[in-house]
Amino acid sequence: MKKLYTVAVLGATGAVGQEMMSILEERNFPVGKLIPLASARSAGKKLMFKGEEVTIQEACDEAFAGVDIVLGAAENDIAQKFAPAIVAAGAVFVDNSSAFRMDPKVPLVVPEVNPEDVKWHNGIISNPNCSTIITVTAVNALNKLSPIKSMVASTYQAVSGAGAGGPIELMSEVEALAKGETYEPKVFPYQIAYNLIPQIGGEAFEGYTSEEMKMQNEGRKIMHLPELKVTCTCIRVPVVRSHSISVTCRFDRHVTVEEVREMIAQAPGCKLVDDLASKQYPMPLETSGQDIVYVGRIRPDLTDDNAIALWCCGDQVRKGAATNCIQIAELLVK
Repeated sequence: MKKLYTVAVLGATGAVGQEMMSILEERNFPVGKLIPLASARSAGKKLMFKGEEVTIQEACDEAFAGVDIVLGAAENDIAQKFAPAIVAAGAVFVDNSSAFRMDPKVPLVVPEVNPEDVKWHNGIISNPNCSTIITVTAVNALNKLSPIKSMVASTYQAVSGAGAGGPIELMSEVEALAKGETYEPKVFPYQIAYNLIPQIGGEAFEGYTSEEMKMQNEGRKIMHLPELKVTCTCIRVPVVRSHSISVTCRFDRHVTVEEVREMIAQAPGCKLVDDLASKQYPMPLETSGQDIVYVGRIRPDLTDDNAIALWCCGDQVRKGAATNCIQIAELLVK
């Protein structure tokens, strides 16, 4: 095992790439050399890392020579374009895009859930969808009580999940509306201020969007539950940061609220925040800017004796993307 590693961030100028660099520093990851990679138009610009300037390099096949770990914060097409060169260079590609998530030869990893899957990588490890990460972190421990047979989930996804332009558009609309002016949406198909948009992604299956199908397809792979069935509705909400998910889990047997609370209180990456009488429950404002998934509003499902309903929140830029990638890299160096 090396003491220091050469780490490249592919897509270093984007919101997730910037967060990756910040978290590498925050978690004191053993970086000997950091190489920020981006498009040609950003090459030569400077970024700060550990109090020093680092120069952005243009992403190209030759840029991966001598690199140990590549953290991917770029779109699918960029990930697919450079993956062969990354693997050929002997680096491990920890990719945040969806390009390789359902490839049976590529591990899909949430370190609190399936860290052992890192061991069978062939040069690429995928980071799951943000809402999937938050949800499986919240519910995985309940598998120890009884295997989860199915889930009904609704995600309430912050505008920053659409990239850096999402919060700008929300704030611009709020300001325009306050002045009695109009604002033409550019990031979202409709006005997001004071509104909800019940579509994220294009249609993928029987009226479900691509974002909604990720919860079932990725959840099966991460939790090693190949028969898991999920009905999911994904909603964009006028919240700046941190996704929220309402989940009902159905089990093989009856489980009690007390059992569920006890398991979640002990689960890695989770914090139990569940006291309705004292108005204590997970909320986006409370969960932004950190890496723990808050879980609360735990109660029996009134339609099924073998089901439990809960509510969870987590920062989708950190735990739902950048931090999870770096936690995977930490597994690699261990």
